Amino acid sequence: MEKLRIQKIIADSGYCSRRKAEELIQEGRVKFYGHVISELGFKCFPTDEITIDDKLLPKKKSHFTYLALNKPLGYVSTLSDPQGRKTIKDLIPSKYGRLFPVGRLDFNSAGLMIMTDDGEFANLVSHPSSAPEKEYIVTCKNPLNGNEVEELEKGIYIKSEGYRAFPAKAKVLKSDADSIVLSIIIHEGKKREVRHMMETLNHPVYSLVRVRIASIELGSLKRGEFQNIDESKIENIKLECLKRKKQNEIHKN
Repeated sequence: MEKLRIQKIIADSGYCSRRKAEELIQEGRVKFYGHVISELGFKCFPTDEITIDDKLLPKKKSHFTYLALNKPLGYVSTLSDPQGRKTIKDLIPSKYGRLFPVGRLDFNSAGLMIMTDDGEFANLVSHPSSAPEKEYIVTCKNPLNGNEVEELEKGIYIKSEGYRAFPAKAKVLKSDADSIVLSIIIHEGKKREVRHMMETLNHPVYSLVRVRIASIELGSLKRGEFQNIDESKIENIKLECLKRKKQNEIHKN
């Protein structure tokens, strides 16, 4: 049996994504036979005793759950909230066990989220090096001004946050005297990135709805409802993410 990084073992158990597992390690909440682990490179066997918040980590799962959820406005996309607000966990029946979100949507945003207990899948879909396309329908204030679509497609510098957004695909769906509706497709998806992109162009966002993640579409799924995702779609997305990850590695070298 091969030793693995402890965050991978945690993700394989279905407890959370690998990135979340790394956060738990850095917060000192992960123990190996009672000793706090703070090193992300720490390796051990999947059969070793690992605890999180002093609760024994379950062993690797053989079957995973994948749900497409239409997150309503007014819910936080986490499993708990210190402010006592409604969370997406409240929308999923307890019979599904511990599911966690793949990525996030703002409190004031709505649309497609994936809920799963497959930590490796969550890591592939969330990590910037392998993340697939995510499409948003965005309604903004003010009409188009000049070549703003081209600016989005080149990647604009977001001064308020201090970074340059990766190139996006943008398409005007509707435009009138005081507002505009766009389809915006991105890969990376930093926190509130689409809102920051539009605000940089003087288009404050009225509403933002995520309608697609890779080949999974929101479709006619109603707010607050969810449905199972066909595992063949999940496998295709994994392949797509791995292909993109490999391409990014080649470009870096």
